[in-house]
Amino acid sequence: MIGWITAVLATGAAAFLLWALAKDRPQDLPWTPLDLGEPIGLFTGRKLGALTANFPQCRALLTSAGVNYLILPPRDDGERCGYADGVRFVQGGARRIDFRPANLGVACPVAAALASWEWNVAQPAAQKHFGSRVTSIDHFGSYACRRIYGRDAGTWSEHSTADAIDIAGFRLADGTRITVMGDWNGQGAKAAFLRDVRDGACKLFATTLSPDYNAAHRDHLHLDQANRGSAGWRACR
Repeated sequence: MIGWITAVLATGAAAFLLWALAKDRPQDLPWTPLDLGEPIGLFTGRKLGALTANFPQCRALLTSAGVNYLILPPRDDGERCGYADGVRFVQGGARRIDFRPANLGVACPVAAALASWEWNVAQPAAQKHFGSRVTSIDHFGSYACRRIYGRDAGTWSEHSTADAIDIAGFRLADGTRITVMGDWNGQGAKAAFLRDVRDGACKLFATTLSPDYNAAHRDHLHLDQANRGSAGWRACR
């Protein structure tokens, strides 16, 4: 019985590899190098998460993809707060979406995921639902030295290392504004757009939380790159 199960698993694994190679999609294979210029693959999210332990590789990937950025000075605020892999997007290059407020600083793996999210998720979703493009994203910030939900004790938030960002809304070239707070519960194109960008974020970030999760996220999408290892669990709600 055990031998039969092993054979079935081996056959399935071989079939999967042949399928991925036949489709010429290296991003669907776990051992191929990450390329931010490629479409999202089955293992893209896990490869992005692994960048939390490799700042030089993350910077190289941003540069290779044509993303303009500045390296932020390391920050140490004691306990578990601070970062040594912070970057700030600079205008120009391959990215086209601005962030409001400006001068957003995030951990490099979050920046890499945001770039892929722009190219593969946010812009296609905007074209699909509105025939327009996203020009800017409204956010509630990234770095904040605090525990989850601002509690006095318990698990530290990924915001405490700039490995998270809270997205509040989107502005399109045609003047359309979409907010998580105002449009998530609607029935039209805005609500559909927000669900598309949420679902796409789930493929790129270790954690994606929306108003479907709880009331604390009623006005934003929480996206983070928690370092849970290459085989760690991922959250999408």
